[in-house]
Order: sequence, then C-alpha cells, then structure tokens
Amino acid sequence: MFVDFLYLLRKNGLNVSLTEWMTLMEGLKKGLHGSSFSGFYELCRCLLVKSEADFDNFDRTFLAYFKDVPFQQEVSQELLDWLDRPDVLTDYAAWDEEQALKNLGFSEEDIEKMLRERMQEQTEEHNGGSYWVGTHGMSTFGNSGNSPNGIRVGGESMHHRAFRVAGERKYRDFRRDNTLDTRQFQVALRRLRQYSGLVDLPPTEFDVDNTIQDTANHGGLLKVRYKRPRENTVKVLLLMDSGGSMDYYAQMCSALFQAVSKSGHFKDLQVFYFHNCVYGRLYRDPYLRSANSVPTQWVLDNLSAEYKVIFVGDAQMAPYELRGGYYGGGQEDGPKCGMDWLLRFKGKYKNTVWLNPSHRPNWGQWWCQTYDEISRVFPMFPLTVEGLEESMKKLLSR
Repeated sequence: MFVDFLYLLRKNGLNVSLTEWMTLMEGLKKGLHGSSFSGFYELCRCLLVKSEADFDNFDRTFLAYFKDVPFQQEVSQELLDWLDRPDVLTDYAAWDEEQALKNLGFSEEDIEKMLRERMQEQTEEHNGGSYWVGTHGMSTFGNSGNSPNGIRVGGESMHHRAFRVAGERKYRDFRRDNTLDTRQFQVALRRLRQYSGLVDLPPTEFDVDNTIQDTANHGGLLKVRYKRPRENTVKVLLLMDSGGSMDYYAQMCSALFQAVSKSGHFKDLQVFYFHNCVYGRLYRDPYLRSANSVPTQWVLDNLSAEYKVIFVGDAQMAPYELRGGYYGGGQEDGPKCGMDWLLRFKGKYKNTVWLNPSHRPNWGQWWCQTYDEISRVFPMFPLTVEGLEESMKKLLSR
C-alpha cells in the first residue's frame, strides 16, 4: 500500500526504514488515522519523520504525492466568512481577568476538544463573547480577541498568542538553515572574552607583542618573552521565555541558543526556562516540565553574583502575571509576584540585560504596560545581531 510514496520519501532525503513503514501499515490497520485524510497525514508525520527539521520536506513530499486528493477543510467556509470581517464589531469586549485565568487553566488538548465541539454546535455568527468561535472576545477560539492563549480561526495574526492556526496547512519551519544567524550571534558573543582574566600561574604563554618589542630594543637579537595564561572567567546565566507568544520567535531563539551553547567563551553556562515571567520555579527544558525544575530561590542562592544574566523574552503578558501574585513564591515572606522575582535578580546580579525578539506593542493597553515596566528594570535590547553586540557591551560595563 502506497509503496511509491515510500520511495518518494526516500528519494527526497527522508530516511524512512522498513520497520517504520510497517508500523505505519499496522497503524492504518488499527484505524489510528481516524478514517480521515488529515488523520492519515498526522499519523504519517508522527511515525515517519524523525526530526522537526524534516517537517517542511515531509509536507512538500506528502502534498506532491497526494495532490489530487481533496482536502477536507477543518473549518467550514461559512464560519471563516463570519470570522473574516474584522470591522463588523465596533463594541469590543473588555478584558476579563477571571476568564483569562480560566483560559490559562485549559491545556492545549482541552482547547482542541472544545473547538471540535463548538464547530459541531455553532450555527450562527458570534462576536465579543467567551464561549463560541468568534472575534474580539475572551474566547479561546477565533481571532482579534483578548484571550492569553487559544487557537486562531481566520483573521490575521495580531498578538502571537495562539498555539496554532485552525485549518492552516503550513507548519513551522524547523529547517537547520539558520547557520548564518547562529554564526553572527557567535561573533557578537565573543565580546565577553574581553572579561577573561589572567590566572596566577607561571608565565608559559608566548607573548608575541613584547617579544617583538624586546627584540627590536636589543638590535634584532631575539629576546623571547612569555606571559601568564589568560583563563576564561565569564559565567553566564541564560533565562529564556518559552511557550505562548514566544513560539512565534522560535527560530530566532533557536539561533541564539545554538550560538550560546556552541560558544567556548564561557567558564560556566547555566540555562533555565520560564513562561512569560520568572516565578517560584525555573525549568531546565523549554517544555516546562515540573519534574525537571528547580526553585527560583535555589538559583539565586547557588549561582554567585559574578554571573552575567541574560533574559530572553517578549516581556508581554497580562498585568496580573507581572504584579498580581500569579505563580508567586509559595513563601509567606518571599516574593509575591513576578516583578518581585525580577527585582531579586536585579538586586543580586549587577550585570543583567534583557533581549527582546519583539518590538514594543502598539496595540492594547496591557501588554505594552508590562513591556515598559520590565524595560525600566533591566536594560532591554532587540534580539538582533546589533542588539546582541550592544547588550554584550553593557554586560562588560563596570
């Protein structure tokens, strides 16, 4: 079954083994594709693609082979027509903090399930609400709304908070072709080498400049000079925002992470992740798994003040996430909100910068507030090669 598809995948550089192919056949036999073409696509991608870097190649190959198969649209055209009229509603819904907290409690699987249910139930246009698929409301489905998470249906991307776009067949580009950006970031990071110190060891390193000078001073008679070796003394703590609106900047942050990880300019590198703002726990992987986390206070207690701290995030969130006790410290006498934690980092680490992949938002009144507040606490630089170079100069300042 579909043997030509297997050969086409291999021809296009996807290393699909016979074992993986037979597993696909077994999955089809068991009905794991849900008897739908979209389900078949998802099953193929899950079983045959070994790396996210190959998603684009797989998509091109899949569409080339099955180009004549009609695609069953996830969202009805009638619903899309309702949602693609951004100016039809003039009385926009106000921010609802209680609904926002409720939405944040839904997992991606919960939201996916609810969207399927709504599309079966919904028979007319809805806007400005919190339940149906619509626009300008607090619902987790639709577009141009205020929910801090959800699925975008129709419309244009505005706040970059949706974790996926319904009906969109274009997947995120994970190809490993950002070598140039990574290389440029590595060059910018080299500025930190200026902070390396001379260690208290015997002079064993050849000193070119002083050898030339002494030789010239002695009429050309060679005078070899040595100097104490220089040791890398730079310690870096990298704290990266993960998930939500940061997914939009995944490739840029990937280039930065690769540059930092591959850099040999640091005596020690510690990397932790957070979501939106630093709270009571930091995570060792971008999936923010609790089992792989540490208390934030542990990081403050165990990483000395000599570390240079680099925050990476868009600094955009609902105000209560920064100031309102959202995921606080869990201690009666400890930090009560995200800003309290940020101020603790500022108080301990004198050399701290914030790299931002996003421009200051010019929409809404909430996300620009948190952007401005954080930029007043830490020197903020754009996540560009030039911005990284400027931030390295700031980290080197006394």
